[in-house]
Amino acid sequence: MRIWGSLLLFCGIAFAIIFSILVAFLLYLRLPKTPRMIPTEDASARKREIEEKLKQEQETLSFIRENMEKSDQLTKGMVSILSSFESRLMQLENSIIPVHKQTENLQRLQENVDKTLSCMDHVISYYHVAKDTDKIIREGPTGRLDEYLACIAKIQKAVEYFQDNNPDSPELNTVKARFEKGKELLEAEFRGLLTRYSKPVPPILILDAITVDEELEVQEEVTLEHLPEAVLQDIICISGWLVEYGRNQDFMNVYFQIRSNQLDRSIKGLKDHFRKSSASSGILYSPAVQTKRKDTPTKKAPKRPGHDHDQRVKHQSDALTDKHGAAAGKDDVLDIEIDSYIHCISAFVKLAQSEYILLTEIIPEHHQKKTFDSLIQEALDNLMLEGDNIVAAARRAIMRHDYSAVLTIFPILRHLKQTKPDFDSTLQGTAASTKNKLPTLITSMETIGAKALEEFADSIKNDPDKEYNMPKDGTVHELTSNAILFLQQLLDFQETAGAMLASQETSSSASSSEFSRRLLSTYICKVLGNLQLNLLSKSKVYEDSALSAIFLHNNYNYILKSLEKSELIQLVTVTQKKAESSYRELIEQQKQIYQRSWYKVTEHITDRNMPAFQPGTKLKDKERQVIKDKFKGFNDGLEELCKIQKMWAIPDKEQRDTIRHAQRRVVSEAYRAFLQRYANISFTKNPEKYHKYRPEQVEEMIERLFDTSA
Repeated sequence: MRIWGSLLLFCGIAFAIIFSILVAFLLYLRLPKTPRMIPTEDASARKREIEEKLKQEQETLSFIRENMEKSDQLTKGMVSILSSFESRLMQLENSIIPVHKQTENLQRLQENVDKTLSCMDHVISYYHVAKDTDKIIREGPTGRLDEYLACIAKIQKAVEYFQDNNPDSPELNTVKARFEKGKELLEAEFRGLLTRYSKPVPPILILDAITVDEELEVQEEVTLEHLPEAVLQDIICISGWLVEYGRNQDFMNVYFQIRSNQLDRSIKGLKDHFRKSSASSGILYSPAVQTKRKDTPTKKAPKRPGHDHDQRVKHQSDALTDKHGAAAGKDDVLDIEIDSYIHCISAFVKLAQSEYILLTEIIPEHHQKKTFDSLIQEALDNLMLEGDNIVAAARRAIMRHDYSAVLTIFPILRHLKQTKPDFDSTLQGTAASTKNKLPTLITSMETIGAKALEEFADSIKNDPDKEYNMPKDGTVHELTSNAILFLQQLLDFQETAGAMLASQETSSSASSSEFSRRLLSTYICKVLGNLQLNLLSKSKVYEDSALSAIFLHNNYNYILKSLEKSELIQLVTVTQKKAESSYRELIEQQKQIYQRSWYKVTEHITDRNMPAFQPGTKLKDKERQVIKDKFKGFNDGLEELCKIQKMWAIPDKEQRDTIRHAQRRVVSEAYRAFLQRYANISFTKNPEKYHKYRPEQVEEMIERLFDTSA
């Protein structure tokens, strides 16, 4: 209050001073200005004017003085009033301040009492927490997780209170026991929710997830929902609580065990579904489907890139035989297992990716990779074991010289390599032993595949010359068709086969595609070279050189045609530019060798060592007999060759016609010339006995060569 009085007094004095300054300023404005220089005659008039103005100024000054006196009186009066007001304010302040301080003290006491009562209520509530939460804790969190977690939070706060303020109280043990019980029930709820709602992914959904539709520019993403959304949120909530408040990581083990089991069951379910569908419909499925299924998978066969090749491998491999002639590739169960395995590889990648997405929502970040590693181990180990079994089966088949078994490795190996980038991406962050499982399997398959290829090439070279195994009609040998058929399979897997061979090389360029292609070309040329040597050896089994020539001709022609009809010729020419012309030369050589077989027929009707006979000249008995022997030799030789060679075979119609026409022309021209020479010479009384065939008949007989139906 004293402050306010002083402030008012100061304001009054300041007002008086300002007023005085204002009056002085006004007077200054009314002072006369400096007189100007005026003429002498006006000086008196100017003097009077100045005197009048001076009188006026004196009157003004008197007026100001009077007003100044009045102002002083007013200032003194104001000061007196303000002084009185200040004293009164001081009296008021001295009266109110004690009351104010007393009121503040009373308010502070009231607040302290309220706070004390509140703290007492709060503390007392800790002693009732066990009783208040008993029912909810006993009934568990099922169906009311939020309410249950709120109760757990109350119990946890009670535990903290007693630990800080009364660690020896029996209530601490009670709430601790209640907290542990609540945590156990949360863990049980976590396990229960996962167990109840974790189901294997249906095979149809997996097939949809791993398929693609080439007709769609943007592929429709198939979402694999492992848990209902509400259940997932509850599991996430429980997981977060167990990590933050439960100080418990056991639930992570529970999680990976349950999800690992479901992952393995999903893949096994797909495998069982695949087997049943294949058995019932006869359709083999492959991942990366090109045509989308609209109904059940048994209604339409999905295809992957190269699926037609894989199917051709399956069917053509049935025709391959080992060195003992036993049929290979007849195990349809193995074919189904191979295709099923390819499906499961794609399914594993898709499911593992989906599992990792789910895991990141439930498991803390710094535990995700380790938990994921444990989660996928069982399914991954089963897939790798199955792959090892396929490799072992191929190894056993190769030991039995069943080289067609390598064909089962090709589609798997190709798919594994195509899938490897996704595999590596999915397994990123897992243990090195986990990431190395697929590369190890790929290496095993490449090794066994390369071994099979090399041994197949050696088997072609060393296939024994068994007389009973030789085609009696001189047609294409089984070894030739099998070898060409085998090589044609390599066209469907050029990169895979080339990589197999390159994997055994130590060259720094072994990983390049061009190097692999050259290796594959070299290998094919090696097989063809071994086949040519073996065929040449086998041809010697025939006693008839003409049949041997037909045999080699048929096989060489078959090889050349097969090379030309496929891309094999392109691969061969990578390392052997003149391969095609070389085979044509070989074929022409065998034609010429075959044509020599007719020399024993045509030599009877040549002019060699025959004297000239004049028409009408009587022949001697010896001369007549020579002519008779020539006719007889020609007739017998023609009949014998036609009888024998009619049973031979030249499957290629173009080659068959070419050989027939060439032989017909040579024999026909020689026979016509022979008949013309002896047409007017009488050498027998029974000319029909020797002149059995007209030239047209000879031509018809030759036209029926290599035709078993004639």
